[in-house]
Amino acid sequence: MKKTFIYVILLVMAACTEDLTSLNQDLKNPTDVPGYTLFSNAEKELADILTSTNVNNNIFRLLVQHWTQTTYIDESQYNITTRGIPAGFWTPLYRDVLRDLKEADSIIQVSGEVGEPVILANQRAVISTLQVYAYSVLVNTFGNIPYTKALNINNVSPDYDDAATIYADLLTRLNTAIGNMDQTAEGFGDADLIYGGDMAKWFMFANSLKLKMGMRLVDVDPATAQATVEAAARNVLKSNADNATFAYLAAPPNTNPVWVDLVQSGRQDYVIASTLGNVMNTLNDPRRTFYFDADSVAGGKYGQSNSYAAFTHPSDLITDPTFPGLLMDYAEVEFFLAEAVERGYNVTGTAAEHYNNAVTASIVYWGGTPAQAQAYLAQPTVAYATAAGTFEQKIGIQKWLAYYNRGYDAWTE
Repeated sequence: MKKTFIYVILLVMAACTEDLTSLNQDLKNPTDVPGYTLFSNAEKELADILTSTNVNNNIFRLLVQHWTQTTYIDESQYNITTRGIPAGFWTPLYRDVLRDLKEADSIIQVSGEVGEPVILANQRAVISTLQVYAYSVLVNTFGNIPYTKALNINNVSPDYDDAATIYADLLTRLNTAIGNMDQTAEGFGDADLIYGGDMAKWFMFANSLKLKMGMRLVDVDPATAQATVEAAARNVLKSNADNATFAYLAAPPNTNPVWVDLVQSGRQDYVIASTLGNVMNTLNDPRRTFYFDADSVAGGKYGQSNSYAAFTHPSDLITDPTFPGLLMDYAEVEFFLAEAVERGYNVTGTAAEHYNNAVTASIVYWGGTPAQAQAYLAQPTVAYATAAGTFEQKIGIQKWLAYYNRGYDAWTE
C-alpha cells in the first residue's frame, strides 16, 4: 500500500512538472505579438493623448482659452511644471505611439503575417504616415527633439535633432509613403481603427497631412511651403465622410477620454472660458448648442477661480463615452486651402469658397444643418468679404472656433 501511494504521488508530481512551465506565461502581457495589434494600439494611444483633457498631460483646451478652470487654476495661469505636464504629453507619443509603430513595422516585415508584397507596402506606408504625424506633433510642440537616435532602448539619452532638419526629413518620409500607397489594394483591414483599411482614405489623409505641414512652413520657408502645398492640394480630404476619426466604445477601457476625465471620475474642474463664449455669442454661432450645455454661453473668466454652477460647461455630446476622437477633418483642410489661395499658391477655387466650405463642414459635422451654416455665413461679421481683419484674422478666428475640442491643433494654429 505504501509503495502504491508513493507511486501515485510520483505520477502526480510528474504531471504537475509538465504543466508548471505554462504557469510562467503571462497571457495578459505577451512577449510576442502580431504587428497589427501594435499598430491598433498606436492608433488608440495617439487618439487618446490628443483627445484627453487630463490635466496631467493635455491642457491645450486651457491654453487656447476654450475652457478655463474652477478651483485648481495653476494650468490656466500657465504653470505647467508643477505636475510635469510637458513630460505627460511627450512620453505617450514616444513610448505608446512611436515605439509601437516602429515595432509593428519590424514585425510585419519578418513575421510573414502579410502574404502579398503590395499589402505589406500599404501597411508600411500607413505606419510611416502615422509616424510622421506623431513626430510632427512633437516638433510643433517642443521644437528640437530626439529623432535620428530616438526609440533605441540602449540609448536612454539620445541627441536632440534640429527641428527644421526633422521637418524636412518628415516631408521626405511622407512623400515616400504616399508614393508607396496602392489605393486599390488592402491595408490593415479591421486592425485599422481609423479607416478600416481603406487605402484611398489613407492616401487623402497623408496628402492632407502634407498640406498641413506645408502650411506650417509659410513664414519660415515660403518656397518649400508653396511646393508642398501645391503638390498635396489635389488629393486632400473631400468631405466630412473622409475625416480621420477614432471611434470610442460605450464601455471601459475603450471610452472617450473626456468621458473618463469628467464623467466617470465625477470631476467639475472646467467651465467654458468667456474668451470663447463671448466670440460665439457675438457671432450668434449655431455650434453653441453642440459645443456647450447652453445655447447662450456664460463663460468664466480665464485664469481665475470660477464657480462650476455659475457658468456654461462642455456639452453632453462631447462627454459621451462614444464621442469619437478627431485626428484630421475636412474643415481644417479647407481653411488651409483658403489661406493658400490668399498667399498666391496655385490651388483651385477662391479663398471665400474654401472658407465657406470649411465653416459649413464644421457646423454640419457637429450636428447643424447646411441652412444654419448658410445663415451664419450671411452675417456681415462672418462673411468672408465683410468680416473684420486681415485674411489671417478672418480664417484664424473661424479655425479657432472650428478646432473646439481639439486643443492641440487650436494651440498650434
